[in-house]
Amino acid sequence: MAGASDLPPLVDHHCHGVVSDDPDDETFASYLVESDAPAAPGTTFLDTQLGFAVRRWCPPLLDLEVHCPPEEYLARRRELGAAEVTRRLLGADGIADYLVDTGVTADLTGPAELAAAGGARAHEVVRLERLAEEAADTADTVASFLTALDDAVAEAARTAVGFKSVAAYRHGLDLAPEPPGDAEVRAAADRWLTGREAGDRVTDPVLLRRLLWSAVRTGLPLQLHTGFGDTDLRLDRCDPLLLTDFVRAVQPTGCPLVLLHGYPYHRHAAYLAHAYPHVYADVGLALNHTGARAGEVLAEALELTPFGKLLFSTDAYGLPELYVVGAAVFRGALTRLLSRWTGEGLWSYEDAERVAAMVCADNARRVYGLDRG
Repeated sequence: MAGASDLPPLVDHHCHGVVSDDPDDETFASYLVESDAPAAPGTTFLDTQLGFAVRRWCPPLLDLEVHCPPEEYLARRRELGAAEVTRRLLGADGIADYLVDTGVTADLTGPAELAAAGGARAHEVVRLERLAEEAADTADTVASFLTALDDAVAEAARTAVGFKSVAAYRHGLDLAPEPPGDAEVRAAADRWLTGREAGDRVTDPVLLRRLLWSAVRTGLPLQLHTGFGDTDLRLDRCDPLLLTDFVRAVQPTGCPLVLLHGYPYHRHAAYLAHAYPHVYADVGLALNHTGARAGEVLAEALELTPFGKLLFSTDAYGLPELYVVGAAVFRGALTRLLSRWTGEGLWSYEDAERVAAMVCADNARRVYGLDRG
């Protein structure tokens, strides 16, 4: 198997924008973990697998030595400024297409800015919960809310390449699988809108089910957060196996369901992708955070996931460094695995190259229809 540099350009099928200002040292380090709390006294979030991976892959792109001290790296970052850092890092990440979740309310760059900085293409993935919250902010009745929401989903489906749900955060994945009835939805909407203030998040399980099924009916791929994430979620309620009945209910529609992240339940996501034709998996966020151990996590995902159903992503958020690290860690992990399997005679070189092309880009291009029209 050839080296990581010989792999094809990547399609990052799930990512976010980056900050346009220069974060201070503490803020920079906070992007390296999913915690919303400061580091424990006497410690730093730079001392993590992801922190070490940043110092492995990013310094040369800013004219520094690999593994330079954190203070040297951060000083150089400030010297260059956010715009130049973003241009250098995204320009070197080897990503050809960004599929950007635009549902985060933080002040981040949009798809067009990301594409321009990276010299790539960008596509929008629309977050369902954001559509509901925006519709609720302007609605004065239950009927107007539901009409506005249906219109927003239909309008988004015209230009987006997919939808995304964070129901795992808002309630958990232990939702009833079937579409809710109209009366049930109206009652839930009335409860939510009564006394609601602008910006309040949708957490009602009935409304979350309505959102999921609204997206399913469009036929566009539906990304579902599973597993590892920040402290807004309960990890035990984010096991993708909790979606089994929903997966079965959706199967007749043919709507692709893409299970994001998964860790530490990535083997559970692999099983669902193995068992159901419309289910796909990725381990993007997990690879960033496991760093030097990413090869083991990727190997576990490849145990059961059919090779045409595993997708690459970075889940980069806030820092352009996370694109560089996500791509580099993935390429290195995949290359080492395939080299070992071909070297032991378990796979042919031709099959290894074909699978690499699938996972790096071809699977995402097919699932999201990126080369249509």
